[in-house]
Amino acid sequence: GIGTLPIVWYGTEEQKQKYLPKLASGEFVGAYALSESTSGSDALNARTRAVLSADGTTYTLNGEKMWITNAGIADIFTVFAKCLVPGTTEEKLTAFLIEKGTPGFTVGHEEHKLGIRGSSTCPLILADCKIPAANLLGEVGKGHRIAFNILNIGRYKLGATVLGASKLALGQGIAYAKERRAFGKPIADFGLIQEKLADSAAGIFAGEALCYRTIGMIDGALAGVGKNNTAEIQKRIEDYAVECSIVKVWASELYDMVADHVVQIFAGYGYVEEYPAERHYRDSRINRIFEGTNEINRLIISGWILKSAVSGKLPLLPAIKSLMDEVMAGPAPKEDREGPLAGEFDMLASAKKLTLFAAGVATQRYSTALADEQEVMAALADCITEVFTMESTLLRAEKIAGKIAGKSPAASAPIAVTLARLYAAKAMDTVELAARKVVAAAAEGDMLRTHMTILRRLAKHEPTDTIALRREAAAHMVRAGKYSL
Repeated sequence: GIGTLPIVWYGTEEQKQKYLPKLASGEFVGAYALSESTSGSDALNARTRAVLSADGTTYTLNGEKMWITNAGIADIFTVFAKCLVPGTTEEKLTAFLIEKGTPGFTVGHEEHKLGIRGSSTCPLILADCKIPAANLLGEVGKGHRIAFNILNIGRYKLGATVLGASKLALGQGIAYAKERRAFGKPIADFGLIQEKLADSAAGIFAGEALCYRTIGMIDGALAGVGKNNTAEIQKRIEDYAVECSIVKVWASELYDMVADHVVQIFAGYGYVEEYPAERHYRDSRINRIFEGTNEINRLIISGWILKSAVSGKLPLLPAIKSLMDEVMAGPAPKEDREGPLAGEFDMLASAKKLTLFAAGVATQRYSTALADEQEVMAALADCITEVFTMESTLLRAEKIAGKIAGKSPAASAPIAVTLARLYAAKAMDTVELAARKVVAAAAEGDMLRTHMTILRRLAKHEPTDTIALRREAAAHMVRAGKYSL
């Protein structure tokens, strides 16, 4: 993972030959040391310093690192420190490789954590830690590129990982709900338990769609790129930084929801260590913090898109103008789409328009100062995230239902459609609420009333019978005994 990839992408041939075979075999364990007590999300504000010796043969590092995963068991560490860029008076983030046992390099005591207790987490202390100049990773002053490029793919992997944890948790919840009886029948027969099972299953189905679509786009972008052309690989993956952040934020919050539902299903036993639910509850919480907090990732999602729009890389501004022209011209005819998901694709079109409208109102109100309005930026990120996830979910369900390239429906088509419809209804509500938040913050008086009239028109849709859909979804999962299509 992030303990190995820095060497794969940025290591010299000698560094690769020395460390990668041992990391691949498991003889060595890697660690990635970026965070500090005063610079977690603000990674570029590191206090750890590296000084090159007068003869250019060694670097001496001083400082501390915090919350380093694998620290207690790692053999090789990628450590980030500020270093003077040659020919300048500037100190910039730089990466170094430090082996366990190097004099002046100490691993602190294990942290006693709320969750992920099977994972080693320790601080690192560097006190006049001297390493060969050959242990420089990449270039002096280019450590930020290493840090951010590694985190991009790390965020994707985190999202995929917690999606697997969500499946495990739901399966345990289903098993318990089938066994536990109350009032003469299994609690899995009760509607309010079925709601929890169904919402969890719909979220997992959507999360799978999100992960498959994102990694499919990355794979497509990497097609034909040589495995040793690391610069081009990084560049193409960086084009999907927003999607990776979306996967990380969305999936980590899904796992929180599933873990909470499973604790509730287990009830009193969910609060007891001997049962699996309480571990999920503790383990899920960290995922919204590491690999970049969800707050930071939300700002990445909306910030990158707005920057791309201003630069002309993304045609957002023309799309906003086109939407406003459509609004002024009156209601447009809906796309004539057939199939069981036709209404949901109409909702998706409305969600896209709501997102564009909210972005347009926000940019008109705040202009270049929008980046400073974090609450507005986060609400826009939620709109963008839900639109991308809803679209991914509907496209996946449509494919399963045989609507792509004339294929026959898969056996799982009915449950796929049910889960997609259920998730789309929830996503539409989220987009509408987030858009309302933006409009309420960016306008007042007559302008606010005008904007709200437009918002209500754009959000108008037929309500979905989510109670019936939840019952169908829950019944399917209970029969299967786990999350299953």
